[in-house]
Amino acid sequence: MAATEHGPLAGVRVVELAGIGPGPFAAMVLADLGADVVRVDRPGGPGGLKIDPAYDLANRNKRSVLLDLKTEPGQAAVLDLVERADILVEGLRPGVAERLGVGPDACLARNPRLVYGRMTGWGQHGPLADTAGHDIAYIAVTGALGMIGAPDGPPAVPANLLGDYAGGALYLVIGVLAALQHARTSGDGQVVDAAIVDGTAHLTAVIHGMMAAGGWQDRRGANLLDGGSPFYGTYETADGGYMAVGALEPKFYAEFIELLGIAEEAPGRREFDRWGELRALIAARFKQRTREEWTAVFASSDACVAPVLSLREAPGHPHLAARATFVDHGGITQPAPAPRFSATPGSVRRPPARPGADAAEVARDWGVPSFPQEGPP
Repeated sequence: MAATEHGPLAGVRVVELAGIGPGPFAAMVLADLGADVVRVDRPGGPGGLKIDPAYDLANRNKRSVLLDLKTEPGQAAVLDLVERADILVEGLRPGVAERLGVGPDACLARNPRLVYGRMTGWGQHGPLADTAGHDIAYIAVTGALGMIGAPDGPPAVPANLLGDYAGGALYLVIGVLAALQHARTSGDGQVVDAAIVDGTAHLTAVIHGMMAAGGWQDRRGANLLDGGSPFYGTYETADGGYMAVGALEPKFYAEFIELLGIAEEAPGRREFDRWGELRALIAARFKQRTREEWTAVFASSDACVAPVLSLREAPGHPHLAARATFVDHGGITQPAPAPRFSATPGSVRRPPARPGADAAEVARDWGVPSFPQEGPP
C-alpha cells in the first residue's frame, strides 16, 4: 500500500480552546497525525510563558481564529465550529468553559457526537480541583517526583516532561481517541476528564506492583532502575560530559565491563555489598577518557551505553539523523511527528499558527459564517 501525506487522523476535525502547556501539546499531537485542528485564540493571548508565536511549536500543523469568548458573537462562533467538529480540547480551570457558554452541556447539545476533552492538573473534582498548580506539584503528590534523584539529595526536577506531557497531554490524546472510536460506533459523544495527577499516577503502576512484591524500596536511589544499581546510571567523563549506562542483564553487563576495561577487577554483578566499590571503579574509569572517546568505544555494542547529549546535540546523533527523528521546517529544527505509520505517515505541514491568521480559510473550509473581527492579540 502506498503511503499518503495525510496522516491516520485525516478528516478528523478538532477545536482547541487556546491554553498553555499540555492542552496545546495534545492538540499538536492530533494535528501531527493529520487532524484538522482549529485553535481558538483570544485577544491578549492565553497567558503563561510568552514566546514569539512563530516559535511556539505546540501550535504547528494548526490553524487559528481569534475570538473573544466573553462575548455572545465569540461564543456563537465557537458553537458553530463545535457543530462540525469531532473533538474539542480545552485546558481551562473547572467551570470556566461553562461560564463562557462553551462547556460540555452547551457543546453536546449542539453536537451529540462530540468528544469533549478536558485537560487539567487536578481534574474536574476533588479538594484541589479549583486551585492553581504546575507540573512539579502534580508529580509531587503522585509519588513520581519522590522517586527521582540521588538518595542523599533533593528530588530531581525532570523539566515538565513527566507531568504536563507524559501524564497529561498524552493521556488526553489516548482518551479523546478512545472516545472518538466509541462515538463513531455508538453515535454518542462524551466528556474526557484528563487530569495530570491521574495520568502520572497511572505511569507508576508497574512500580507499585514491584513495591507490593517486595522488589522496590519506597526511597530514592535504592532500586535497580532509579540509580541504586551501579550499572544503571550516569558517569562523568574526562571532559565534563556524561555517559548513560543501562547494562542490566548479565550478558550486557559482561560486555559493558569488558569494553570499559575493568573485567578483571570488577566485583561480581550480584555482590550487593560491594556495589559501592563497583560504582567507584566505574566512575574512575569513565574519568579517564572524554565523552567522544567513550562513545566510540561503545558504538554498535550491546553494552547499553550512550552519551548524554544536550537538546542542541541530539539531532546530530547518527541514529536519530538516519531515522529523521528531527526535521527542519520553517527554519526551526524540531522533533518529527511520532509514532510512525507505514500507510498514513504524519508530517510537519504548517509552521506554528499565528493567532487569528486563518479565519477566512477556516470559515470557508468548515462552512461556518465569517468570524467576528477582533483586535490584535
